Amino acid sequence: MVTAHPPPEGFTEIEVFAIGTALLVEALLGFCLNGLTIISFRKIKELRTPSNLLVLSIALADCGICVNAFIAAFSSFLRHVRKVFLKYWPYGSDGCQIHGFHGFLTALASISSSAAVAWDRYHHYCTRSRLQWSTAASMMVFAWLFAAFWSMMPLLGWGEYDYEPLRTCCTLDYSKGDRNYVTFLLALSIFNFMIPGFIMLTAYQSIHQKFRKSGHYKFNTGLPLKTLVVCWGPYCLLCSYAAVENVMFIPPKYRMIPALIAKTVPTVDAFVYALGNENYRGGIWQFLTGQKIEKAEVDNKTK
Repeated sequence: MVTAHPPPEGFTEIEVFAIGTALLVEALLGFCLNGLTIISFRKIKELRTPSNLLVLSIALADCGICVNAFIAAFSSFLRHVRKVFLKYWPYGSDGCQIHGFHGFLTALASISSSAAVAWDRYHHYCTRSRLQWSTAASMMVFAWLFAAFWSMMPLLGWGEYDYEPLRTCCTLDYSKGDRNYVTFLLALSIFNFMIPGFIMLTAYQSIHQKFRKSGHYKFNTGLPLKTLVVCWGPYCLLCSYAAVENVMFIPPKYRMIPALIAKTVPTVDAFVYALGNENYRGGIWQFLTGQKIEKAEVDNKTK
């Protein structure tokens, strides 16, 4: 007979199921939208440009975030299979480390790729220089290798992956707040949040100034950076607060909220970088309906 385990501390069974449902919805919606972005890039010739390769990189990373969220949702639902409450994370300690690594790899690759898109848009609108395939491919590879480097560090002892409060998924362990955690978080924040954020801020400010002079605003220059701050900001604040104070006094269910907000990134990114891109949106429409889009200037403009 399978032993019935109580829900994680601070949660009820209904809350575990509700969070699992939220993760599942986020995963399915984000995966479908970004999967459509990827397939359209593959099928529609007009979309296969160097600039759209960077949009593809975001979509690939965001699909990875969705897979990570789906695994967490599945772990939550396992507690309710046949009304037998199973123990929390079902894949062991090694599985937890892999899940944490995978989550960080895809999240950091998504952020770095977003900064790469901002850099490309700056040059497209402000310097009128066109991105070459070799440059786009190099930027994409660098974004993923850079993300892999920082995601590997907790596996090597700088930082640590452990269970999130719900104990059905794994991420960076912020519960200790020791020197090892603080030094890793500081470096991680500078290189993977502050610097990409600064690149996006300066790039889109320059583009905004260019649009204001011409009087023709081709897209909302503030939206990409707002997406970064709103989606990743709460999680960054939680981790940063853990570096100076003990966050364990915060109820576990509230500590799960930043993670749930961060999992909305794939859906939001799809609307900002693909569906919000006039050229890319036309390509997706052509893929879905077979109606050939009119030849348009290929730029990564969002409305």
